[in-house]
Amino acid sequence: MKNDATVIGLVGSAHALSHFFQLTLAPLFPMMRAELGITYSTIGIVLMLFFAASAILQPFAGFLVDRIGGHGVLMGGVGLMALGAIIMSLADGAAGLAFGALILGCGNSVFHPADFSILNARVSQPRLGYAFSAHGIAGSLGFAAAPIFSATVASGYGWRGALLAAAALGIVILILLLVHSHLLGGERRARKKQDMAQDARVLLAPPVLLCFVFFLIWGAAYAGLSNFAITAMQLQFEAGATLASAAITAYMLGNAGGMLAGGYVAARFARHDVVAGAGLSAAALIVLTIAAGAIPGAALPLAFGLAGIAAGFTYPSRDLIVRASTPPGAAGRVYGFVYSGLDLGAVLTPVFYGLLIDNGMPQGVFYAISGFTAVAVLTVLQVPGRRLAVQRT
Repeated sequence: MKNDATVIGLVGSAHALSHFFQLTLAPLFPMMRAELGITYSTIGIVLMLFFAASAILQPFAGFLVDRIGGHGVLMGGVGLMALGAIIMSLADGAAGLAFGALILGCGNSVFHPADFSILNARVSQPRLGYAFSAHGIAGSLGFAAAPIFSATVASGYGWRGALLAAAALGIVILILLLVHSHLLGGERRARKKQDMAQDARVLLAPPVLLCFVFFLIWGAAYAGLSNFAITAMQLQFEAGATLASAAITAYMLGNAGGMLAGGYVAARFARHDVVAGAGLSAAALIVLTIAAGAIPGAALPLAFGLAGIAAGFTYPSRDLIVRASTPPGAAGRVYGFVYSGLDLGAVLTPVFYGLLIDNGMPQGVFYAISGFTAVAVLTVLQVPGRRLAVQRT
């Protein structure tokens, strides 16, 4: 389609916004705590509410996408995230923060089902691998930009100003989606009414359940990496905060580079299961060497950068595996369901990782991340529909 690049850019921008909002809050926590007189435990509960709302509502968002189309649902999600940020900026205590976080989580729940529904319907088949790659890269760039943006604005205008600025970005994206409605809408015309009668039964198909389990396990691994790896590096390797943070930044940037290369491979190689399995195996092995202490502390950014490249390389093929497991007309339901596993993994595992650190086993964080990643390899290799990924329309 001649509008492929525009569609990919618009959907990618919305996805970047979703990831952007997820990491906008972290640099603001000390300011929030000082001004509102709340504890970090309370802030942790606020974050848990965000991810719980996103995980619970994502499958329902998928059903809604299949019924009314992805474009309207995507605009609703962007609007809710902007609204949630505004509510949090006005909070005078924990209750206001919690309410805003719930609204943010509701908005965050729509992106994967809506994004992939639009991309599958509005991007031409030969460019889908590139589309999924760009989609993932946009999310990583949103992650990378958020802390810098948030900390910079907060240094001049406080945490409330930073949240309002983030909300303003959301409104800009919302306007862009509205202006380009003619390019993003209409994907539900490709669905047949009889497909809707399948309802939740589609989600019980073995390939779909295996995809959900994969994302649940990968979410558990990613939660440890994004939330506890910095602390674990400081304790295990006596690394400074700057070095440990640089290692995670290297992982995120490597992730983006890996996705770029992975999109090229996914567009040309039919065995997406082999690509995903190989990349995740390499990432698991690298993290295992970190856990064993075989990597010098100074080399941690390099090791994490390589792990990020290996993991990111799998993302486009992974998303095409999900596509292969999706019956026609069920993209919203399936993507909403399987991607809710990511949020569920993020909700279920923080206490486990925290206990490892509290009990003097920071290396256990990396052993767990490596183990979860290895198990994810086993699930992705078992998805029956994998060989059809380049054949479905």
